[in-house]
Amino acid sequence: MEEESEKNHHQPRVGLVYDERMCTHSTPDGEDHPENPLRIKAIWEKLQFAGIPQRCVVLCAKEAEDRYIASVHTQNHINLIRNVSSKDFDSRRKRIASKLNSIYLNEGSSESAYLAAGSVTEVSERVAKGELSSAVAIVRPPGHHAEPDEAMGFCLYNNVAIAASYILNERPELGIRKILIVDWDVHHGNGTQKMFWKDPRVLFFSVHRFDFGTFYPAGDDGTYTMVGEGSGAGFNINVPWEHGRCGDADYFAVWDHVLIPVARAFNPDMILISGGFDAAIGDPLGGCRVTPYGYSVMMKKLMEFANGKIVMALEGGYNLDSLANSVLACVKTLLGDMPIVGSSEAYPFESTWRVIQAVRQELNTFWPTLADELPKKLLLASNKTSPTILISSSDSDAEDDAVPNIQSVNLVETVQDVMQPLSMLKVDQDGQDQLVDGSVPWRPVFSKIDIWYASYGSNMWRKRFLCYIEGGQVEGMQMQCSGSMDKSPPKETLWKTVPHRLFFGHSHTSTWGAGGVAFLHPESNIHERAYMCLYKITLEQFNDLLLQENGPSRHMISPLFDLIALQSVVTNKSVLLEVLKGSWYSNVVCVGKEGDLPILTLTCPISHIENFKSGKFPMHDTPSKEYANTLVKGLVEGKQLSEAEAMAYIDDASARPM
Repeated sequence: MEEESEKNHHQPRVGLVYDERMCTHSTPDGEDHPENPLRIKAIWEKLQFAGIPQRCVVLCAKEAEDRYIASVHTQNHINLIRNVSSKDFDSRRKRIASKLNSIYLNEGSSESAYLAAGSVTEVSERVAKGELSSAVAIVRPPGHHAEPDEAMGFCLYNNVAIAASYILNERPELGIRKILIVDWDVHHGNGTQKMFWKDPRVLFFSVHRFDFGTFYPAGDDGTYTMVGEGSGAGFNINVPWEHGRCGDADYFAVWDHVLIPVARAFNPDMILISGGFDAAIGDPLGGCRVTPYGYSVMMKKLMEFANGKIVMALEGGYNLDSLANSVLACVKTLLGDMPIVGSSEAYPFESTWRVIQAVRQELNTFWPTLADELPKKLLLASNKTSPTILISSSDSDAEDDAVPNIQSVNLVETVQDVMQPLSMLKVDQDGQDQLVDGSVPWRPVFSKIDIWYASYGSNMWRKRFLCYIEGGQVEGMQMQCSGSMDKSPPKETLWKTVPHRLFFGHSHTSTWGAGGVAFLHPESNIHERAYMCLYKITLEQFNDLLLQENGPSRHMISPLFDLIALQSVVTNKSVLLEVLKGSWYSNVVCVGKEGDLPILTLTCPISHIENFKSGKFPMHDTPSKEYANTLVKGLVEGKQLSEAEAMAYIDDASARPM
């Protein structure tokens, strides 16, 4: 069925396929999941509100045929997807899904998978014929992770690969000899890569978070050295981001200095876009920040090729607002509308230029257009700062909480001896839209790195410290700690004194109520001495502790304190986490080393010291009795001071001027 509303015939004929039957694919027991029917409903509602369907050729979905699916998938895989929603599989459907990587299955999964694959194939054929100038397929489940013999990563059939194979192999009379597949989903299109690994008729381009092999789907498949094989060598291009927070400027740079020059040389007859929008700003899984404007510009640049014969098929994207707005921007661009809102980003990250140069060097023997050196002036035009680590907004003890409500980012640099392939994208059994346990990409890496966490405050008492590891609370605390993901006790405990000033500031905390809490002056002073209890824990546990110390615990998509920060704090003695700006313990200070491991503590930014001195922040507030008791218990049980000496130590710190 086809519906074309009255429209200006000077406009391009843009096809639009949407079918609510694809909403029947959902979690079997109604559990929450990021890949859910609301995704395509939100897109469709946004397009309707903007009057887009009236300007397009609206198509209903059409199921794919097994014989065409078989061009990229094995027969065993086809048999499974065709039958898994039948009553014969009711008793074993969940068990089958549990054995697959990040897959759920229900009674509607089979039909949805066939409709998604068939819809992309149908609109691709119409664009190839010239009946449509371009098209957008609002389909689910997504497809680019699905491999020849296995569903994975929310994907059952590889929709774009099926369509490309159909056009090239079944409809040669349409004159489509070369297809460019652009995959801008934040995750690597591992399935599509494998399906065209040796095929020079398909130029596969994927730009994605890689994080040195730790970001889903993990492993080496997404690295820039994977260029294809045999006659397909050079026709597989991966642009692997080293970290999150990449945005418009980073993607524009890759378009201008990798994709566009190669596309010009390849001269495709048609372009298929694996349109994942999980690199969009605010996406809970992607941690990047591409704007709708950014997507519209990327689309506009691609329209210069193949006479504009473009089909965009939906892949990922899990922030409903960003997803819907980004798809709208792309459809409007295909309709000929000009982008009206620009990007706020001026320059790419330095790492972006590093990746671009590596990609160009790897591929320049296949594509001579990439052989020229990039101008030094261009390379100098970069964002000099490392990607800031951002999390969801937190309700910390700070009066001026200013934690951004953005989820992100990053594992910029890693350690070779702890790198390993990971399979980690899962949704927890409690139905939370999050990555769980070892499935979070950074956790398996950080769990193998030890540091010393040094406490000068209430955490000197081991029982109080273990609240941050195991969860719970001790006497006097007014709220519970959630604990760390890894609840293993510290490997070692020891005591040191450091040449820093202990003082007490502020007048109230959500954990202890009225009274000041302990801080350590960030700068050393040989005339001062503070007691510190050192706990040998993992960098993963330190991140969980850091989050709890600065507010109620929330799940972290990415670490607050990453390996770049670890390297920086050892070199520079302190690292201020801008994401926690406004929080009291946002300054990570290295007070030395024990063995080869850094000793890290948390305190206020140096700028807060002036606020304490001026009286803007309350100082010299005597700690509450309950809070002071934890310090006393720590010092006494740690055999550092007697009870009387410990009380005198606390009184002196709270009474002396700064």
